[in-house]
Amino acid sequence: MSPDVPALTNTTADIVAAVQTDTTGEVTIDGSRHRVTGTDEAGVREEIIGLVVETARNRGQSVLLQVSDEQGEWPLTVHPNGRVESAGPVVLPSRPTAGVLPPPVVPPTHAPTPAATLVQPPVAAPTSALFESLLTPPADAAPTFAAPVAPNLADFLSSRPPAPAGPAEQGWQGVLRRLSGGLVSPTPSSAERAQRTAIAAVQRSLNGPRTIVVLNPKGGAHKTTATLLIAATFGIYRGGYTLAWDNNETMGTLGVRAQAARHTNTAVDLLRDLDRFGDARSRVGDLDNYVRSQGDAQFDALASDLDPAGAASIDDDAFRKLHTTLSRFYRVLVIDTGNNMRASNWEAAVDTADQLVIVSTIREDTGYGAASLIDGLRQKGHADKVAQAVTVLASPSKTADEQLSKRLHDHFRQLTRTVVDVPYDASLVGGGPLNIDALAPRTRAAWLQATAAIAEGL
Repeated sequence: MSPDVPALTNTTADIVAAVQTDTTGEVTIDGSRHRVTGTDEAGVREEIIGLVVETARNRGQSVLLQVSDEQGEWPLTVHPNGRVESAGPVVLPSRPTAGVLPPPVVPPTHAPTPAATLVQPPVAAPTSALFESLLTPPADAAPTFAAPVAPNLADFLSSRPPAPAGPAEQGWQGVLRRLSGGLVSPTPSSAERAQRTAIAAVQRSLNGPRTIVVLNPKGGAHKTTATLLIAATFGIYRGGYTLAWDNNETMGTLGVRAQAARHTNTAVDLLRDLDRFGDARSRVGDLDNYVRSQGDAQFDALASDLDPAGAASIDDDAFRKLHTTLSRFYRVLVIDTGNNMRASNWEAAVDTADQLVIVSTIREDTGYGAASLIDGLRQKGHADKVAQAVTVLASPSKTADEQLSKRLHDHFRQLTRTVVDVPYDASLVGGGPLNIDALAPRTRAAWLQATAAIAEGL
């Protein structure tokens, strides 16, 4: 902190600024409001600092800046030479923690014990020399000790201490580090640490190929969007070998929402030519004529049949053949499903799933679909998979129904492993091909957290 500028804890800030979540900000100087924009939140922060530095130069003295964003309130001293320093403690936002309901009590299904049995006196166990010898070793028996296990290379490697956290790259901590040339290097914020933890979860080692199945029997429940964004997040942070697969028995929309390719082949075409991939010499590149590369998102998409007059469909046998082959080429398969829970290929997908993802928008109809889905899965013997499932609740508009959101959280939190929220994003409303770069930063951050929760179940 500069010695000639008092801390903000005791002095009112000269300038007040706020960073919004839509890559805009507002700076208030002498009662006059100035709107700033940037390509992302980091760009907005740079614009705010530039405007405040110009003000400090015009005044010929350092100024106090109070800036707020989702992470808290940040008191800063901005000097005419462009140097920025912390001017006091950070005030973090108070966020109430939602109460966690206890798991539902499942009544016992066995018949009650007869009363006559309950009142019978206890019967002593018969004495047995063999039984006693198992419990009490002979007095003259020599003590036995387990031989120590010699450590191996794996033990040595696992004893490494965790890598130290790098300097802050985001938020006002990152701005301070860059503007000071690294002389001031604050630790990352809690939000940045959470992001790094989520990335590590997505990048975790997997013991073989893994299958994620996205479910909701109601149309318009965000299934296809979720499938693409989960696959994109895995692809971006794992570096490829991820497939988004539309397992609709007839016509699905994943092929419409994915980036186009030079061909229009679908899962039906791949199924017809599947014998070509029985050779051990076949490579993932040989699939390029059937899947659609998604560019910088680093995943492939396999569309369902797009012919409205076609008679071809995918059944359970066809699904299993495709799944067996595709599992040889991809580490993570994210499967979009249709709306028919009774379709054989739908049931086959659930059978092969390593992780179920139950998706719903915050609406009564899609929430009803998700709740009925869980009841059906439990009745069909998939209670264990439901208990380990991840529920994703997507906001259908800028302002979601808070009461309904709480009801959905309370219900699914008791039935699945975790419930995560993803925000409304205007770039997804049109229904066209997914453009990762068009997503708001908070949308990408939310889907990273959702994908990390999914990865923890793999």
